[in-house]
Amino acid sequence: MITGALRQTGRLFALAAEVGRSIFRRPFQFREFVEQFWFIASITILPAALVSIPFGAVIALQVGSLTQQLGAQSFTGGASVLAVIQQASPLIVALLIAGAGGSAICADLGSRKIREELDAMEVMGVSPVQRLVVPRVLATMGVAVLLNGLVSVVGTLGGYFFNVILQGGTPGAYLSSFSALAQLPDLYISEFKALIFGFIAGIVAAYRGLNPRGGPKGVGDAVNQSVVITFMLLFFVNMVLTAVYLHIVPPKGG
Repeated sequence: MITGALRQTGRLFALAAEVGRSIFRRPFQFREFVEQFWFIASITILPAALVSIPFGAVIALQVGSLTQQLGAQSFTGGASVLAVIQQASPLIVALLIAGAGGSAICADLGSRKIREELDAMEVMGVSPVQRLVVPRVLATMGVAVLLNGLVSVVGTLGGYFFNVILQGGTPGAYLSSFSALAQLPDLYISEFKALIFGFIAGIVAAYRGLNPRGGPKGVGDAVNQSVVITFMLLFFVNMVLTAVYLHIVPPKGG
């Protein structure tokens, strides 16, 4: 069992390395990239905006309640916005990309695999990775970065509304605490996380789609496995990136 897991992990990393090399090969499938970008964006924009509102509200309410207990209400805005930008926003985007876009990518590649379309492409000398996988992975990365900005803005506005309206906070204190605690690298790490998460979601979905087992039923199982594996990797990578960022970048004023 352990040997099989290590073998699967090695193949996953090998696919990631092959995708990295194939990005710079020509011809680049620009039309496929645009189609996949539009498809993934169309199925994730609205859910991302809707999900970010309650996320921002919950964070603002929880942080606001905690700061009131500690007598530090003036830091509510900065703490809640930083939590949304650094943690909630990239994870929301990644989960939606993996759950919606990644599952669609896995199902598409898996159905092509069991119909032997990918084998036919290899016989004709066409690389399935360069032709199909690379545009999809780049599309998930691009959509993740753009959606991260949208979720950050919507989540911040939602947190502002709930803190000011429901908890009686003042707009001036909310904004001033944000400017006092936040810094530009916080936005950089948020976008970098979204980029890495989009890459992971695309690679895992493509790997499971290229290796289904047992016909059509295997494709469904591969879709479920890709979503679960992606979720596990995302939370682990998020922990590592957050720890590295907090160690390298000092807090503002520190």
